[in-house]
Amino acid sequence: MTHPRTYVIVGGVAGGMSAATRLRRLDESARIIVLERGEHVSFANCGLPYHVGGVIEERLSLVLQTPAALGARFGLDVRVSTEAVAIDRAARTVTARSVETGTEERIPYDALILSTGASPVRIPIPGVERGLALRDLADMDAIIERARDARRVVVAGGGFIGLELAENLRHRGLEVTVVEMLPQLLRPFDVEMAHLVTERMRAHGVDVRLGTALSAIEPDHVVLDDGAATLEADLVILSVGVRPDTALAREAGLELDERGYLVVDARQRTSDPAIWAVGDAALKQRAEGGAAPVWLAGLANRHGRLAADAIAGRAHDAVPAFGTAVLGVFGLTAAVVGRTERELCEEGRRIRVIHTHPSDHAGYYPGATTLSLKLVLDADTDRILGAQVIGENGADKRIDVIATAMAGGLTGRQLADLELAYAPQFASAKDPVNMLGYVDDNLIDGEENVQWHELADRVEEGWRLIDVRTDGENAAGAIPGSELMPLDDLRDHAESLRGERVIVHCKVGQRGHTAASLLRQYGVTAANLDGGYTTWLAGTAATAAPILTGASRG
Repeated sequence: MTHPRTYVIVGGVAGGMSAATRLRRLDESARIIVLERGEHVSFANCGLPYHVGGVIEERLSLVLQTPAALGARFGLDVRVSTEAVAIDRAARTVTARSVETGTEERIPYDALILSTGASPVRIPIPGVERGLALRDLADMDAIIERARDARRVVVAGGGFIGLELAENLRHRGLEVTVVEMLPQLLRPFDVEMAHLVTERMRAHGVDVRLGTALSAIEPDHVVLDDGAATLEADLVILSVGVRPDTALAREAGLELDERGYLVVDARQRTSDPAIWAVGDAALKQRAEGGAAPVWLAGLANRHGRLAADAIAGRAHDAVPAFGTAVLGVFGLTAAVVGRTERELCEEGRRIRVIHTHPSDHAGYYPGATTLSLKLVLDADTDRILGAQVIGENGADKRIDVIATAMAGGLTGRQLADLELAYAPQFASAKDPVNMLGYVDDNLIDGEENVQWHELADRVEEGWRLIDVRTDGENAAGAIPGSELMPLDDLRDHAESLRGERVIVHCKVGQRGHTAASLLRQYGVTAANLDGGYTTWLAGTAATAAPILTGASRG
């Protein structure tokens, strides 16, 4: 009769609890101990901002399991308010300390899983102790308590959590300012796409300050990094990023990368063969190669299961992570997967980029709204490298389709062949994802598009810019320097353009495609402004990039 094995899990949220329950299903005889420094395990940390705003009314709704319930159902020994303070790798023991009493216990293990997560960054500025961060239920309670007597709030950081908190604090009726040191919100998006979120935030009364940061937090205001500007603030939320909580691993001599994240293999094993790591503290293998942190609950849960499987002798490798994520703010959904155009250009990659702005469902069916989609492809292989989708309805569906296509190794062109569900209230007969494939197909076959940020250089090189929209659209707003030639009249102008180099544009790109196709048959070198006036307007508004000079002429 073999001696029952002992498994110790450090960290009782997401990946840690997923590993613990999976281990129990695979090994009924094992002793499974979960050590959690906080007061709660298995709570819905992604729901915390929504209780702050009252969207999730009941606090108990966020507590998914209790130690007693986990003990009854799974036979787990779950110890809250208990911190793992040391690992003796040679003896295979963990020293656990009670947060309340200071009492310590050395716990032997056959396998150890670290799911210690990441902690909010505390920026090194005067008064930082006055700022609050959001990681657990206690942090949430503190923010709610302070918000009761507050009127003005400053949220430092324009990432996912910062924007969710900004929205929910606005729901409470507070005056909210978001301060972001980058020139855009939401770093996982490209600037022209992130601008759509910035506009929505401002339209709902949130003051968004880009390209600046806090330099001090005073009792009733914050000082911005130019040293002169101040903002009144009764409450300051710090959401400027996270650092891996890996001090325990570092002291134990486990391999970390230069940023402090735990290095793991494809089966979540660390540099010690008896220790595994999952969740935000561990690196993830990326689809583009290499490893990077990816702070997503879905991956944490999946990797917790993988670690448990490896420990139980049924190991299989983790698949590369694409970083699929979604955010909702004031009725707008912003979804992303994979790499950005910005990152890939900085790496010198040859890429192809597509912007489209279709309706989320058939335009003739009531309630259709506009989606903005961006697809980033490898110019040589047509591999899908990333996508971003923003809109009021249907953005989450489209990003999930593209993420699945990426996981299956489909190319951009093959998106046109996906058989997707259609009825007028849900989609169009040519779904927005299919349309990305059609556009890519055209580009592969020799059509040329020009990105919004390339336009000024092209015109400087001597290309003419032709607006093929209607007179009314042009009068409502035009790109300076463009020449108005409505699509329906374009044949009358085609001969006069023979031998010229022209860039055509419409509102979103579809009429521009028709115009470019027509002009090429008249001997014109024609390219289409990708995403049309809509994308150009968002990009230039987001960056205040130089625009063309000269008057519009027809």
